[in-house]
Amino acid sequence: PTRPRFSALQQSAAESQDARRPLHRGSSSRERSDKDRGDRFERGERFDKGELFDRSDRSDRARPLITKRSYSKETEDRSREREAHIPQEAVRKVASMTEQRDRSKESTKREIPAPTATVASSKPSMSEDELEKKSKAIIEEYLHINDMKEALQCVVELNSQTLLFIFVRNGIESTLERSTIAREHMGLLLYQLVKAGTLPKEQYYKGVLEVLEVAEDMEIDIPHIWLYLAEIITPVLLEGGILMGELFRELTKPLVVIGKAGILLAEILGLLCKGMSHKKAGALWKESGLSWKEFLSKDQDINKFITEKELEYTTGNETETPCIKDLSPAELDTTLTKLLNENSSDQKIFDWIEANFNDQQTSSNTFVRTLMSTVCHSAIISENPCRVDVNIIHARAKLLQKYLSDEAKELQALYALQALVVKLDQPPNLLRMFFDALYDEDVIKEEPFYKWESSKDPAEQQGKGVALKSVTAFFTWLREAEDESDN
Repeated sequence: PTRPRFSALQQSAAESQDARRPLHRGSSSRERSDKDRGDRFERGERFDKGELFDRSDRSDRARPLITKRSYSKETEDRSREREAHIPQEAVRKVASMTEQRDRSKESTKREIPAPTATVASSKPSMSEDELEKKSKAIIEEYLHINDMKEALQCVVELNSQTLLFIFVRNGIESTLERSTIAREHMGLLLYQLVKAGTLPKEQYYKGVLEVLEVAEDMEIDIPHIWLYLAEIITPVLLEGGILMGELFRELTKPLVVIGKAGILLAEILGLLCKGMSHKKAGALWKESGLSWKEFLSKDQDINKFITEKELEYTTGNETETPCIKDLSPAELDTTLTKLLNENSSDQKIFDWIEANFNDQQTSSNTFVRTLMSTVCHSAIISENPCRVDVNIIHARAKLLQKYLSDEAKELQALYALQALVVKLDQPPNLLRMFFDALYDEDVIKEEPFYKWESSKDPAEQQGKGVALKSVTAFFTWLREAEDESDN
């Protein structure tokens, strides 16, 4: 729809003379939508975490708002408090081991010089000690302020591609004993560096392998080290990162002989399956031509290992769909909120829903209302007065359209939106802003709006009178626009 009308959004942005402009904010929303589409694995893979999410592609204007919503202050404070009190003995042990190994094997593990065209620079390369100090400073700043764009630029300015394995190694050592969030953030930074071409894959492998070679010794001090390493490694499987087959074969070279390769891969696959169906994860394994024989020692029982680690989906022997348990609306809301705050792609959310809900469940009013409420809540900018971030509605339009597949579900979605606004004590103009954005993005059509307006359903009357008054101008515009169209 492109018909002009009075808009509450226009009132909150007086500088705009075009009443439609607040609902179509040009490049910012398009970039977010393009990014969401780009998050999908061309080869059918995506991460559970994803994507986590490609934060570096956001516009400068959109990024502060997204960052503010992505991680609550409470979570960040807890994470920082934990990190401030964590014993660093294990981390220091990793560092000392890698340094000792470097000195003893310096002659045999020297990096092969890259082609001159690749490393040509107007500046002299910094020493390894200098790069180590700068790496630690960049990593600490990134982990505390979570500014992906700034961190990427700082790594580029190191101007030392052939020494970036030091940055990789330090990134892992710095986060092994920190929070899950810190490890996931570090993994995302390394993924973005690989994707941008700033971090050559060979340098990524070298940095990770230097830690993997001493990981077995660290297992005494860090019992969950293989899970922690998987949290850092898994993001690089995102689109534009490294293919599964290549990554798994390279990183397990020192682990097969000590019987740890299968453990690390099982942890990585487990994290992948938190963001995609087991069927898709199994398809990626098979497409990569992988076999557990490659990664388990001869004396290991492959079938027993697969059963114990619940990896049947990698062999094609799993049931078509995993056992789907009934998730409560609260559980659905919690997981959806996490995925939205992580700026996960629509495809990632589709796959998570597919893995956890059958068609009957996704067609239920409860599912539709919870989805609508969660998405709309994520789009509220909690200022005074409250506003709607129309960029988020634009970015999540396809997600809503997929499950609001008929007018009855669209009506249920409007009931859910009404209940959300009532729960928030009906901030002025908030419902009107949502109506404008949902109509502009073709999430809700005209008829469900009219059905909501005239509904006398006793179960949906709480706050209905105030809600109706707040959207009077919207319905006036809608009718006038239809009359003009008919004429």
